[in-house]
Amino acid sequence: MVKEQAQQAAQSPAERPIYHLKDVVKTRASEGYSFRLRVPSLRITPGEKIALIGESGCGKSTLLDMLAFVLQPSSCDTFEFEAEGRSHDIAKAWKRRRQNRLAALRRRHLGYVMQTGGLLPYLSVRDNINLSRRILGMKEDGTVEALAKELGLHRHLHKLPGELSTGERQRVAIGRALAHRPAIVIADEPTASVDPFAAEKIMALFMQMVEERNITVIVASHAWRHIKQLGLRRLAHHTRRSKDGRMAETVVSG
Repeated sequence: MVKEQAQQAAQSPAERPIYHLKDVVKTRASEGYSFRLRVPSLRITPGEKIALIGESGCGKSTLLDMLAFVLQPSSCDTFEFEAEGRSHDIAKAWKRRRQNRLAALRRRHLGYVMQTGGLLPYLSVRDNINLSRRILGMKEDGTVEALAKELGLHRHLHKLPGELSTGERQRVAIGRALAHRPAIVIADEPTASVDPFAAEKIMALFMQMVEERNITVIVASHAWRHIKQLGLRRLAHHTRRSKDGRMAETVVSG
């Protein structure tokens, strides 16, 4: 353990993983059924593009929620997060119930694109994109307008989400996730609600934008074909179920 810590300390900030997980487990049980997600080892380095592929119920969202510090594991040996040259012991923060600390890390360093967009229906496109910046107290500097133009939304800034198409709402969600310049963007089935043609266009644009900004991106999807074309690294995972169907376990590593 001491040797491993010394090796990590000797690495430059660019070489150190942004996420380092070891023996992380999350267990859920309900009405006689149980599910366990197990992560023996996971290292994600800055700027990587990661894909977690699988059908519904295999634990994709569970892993994303843990990586976003929203969901606490049932147990973990190591859960470290690197941000701005500093290593944060997330496992210790959970153990000591430092929810405010976790929320602060999430607000500053993470962007999240939900499957359905998750936009606030009473805010305009401009205000939805600017939401994360406003929460952080960031000044208006043209970022929102530049993102809207890049996403093809500059003519819709005054509109409410209900006036947009599904694809346009997803592009607003991408803009909101990028607006505060996070180190990581997590996307949970970001194109599941649009048709395949629109999905490919939105994903290509999304990947181009995170690549230009050197943002680490972690995408959960059930569609490997067009994700593979964009050059993402696929995390290995395997799901097994008991013979009676009452227990399932997914193991993810990478």
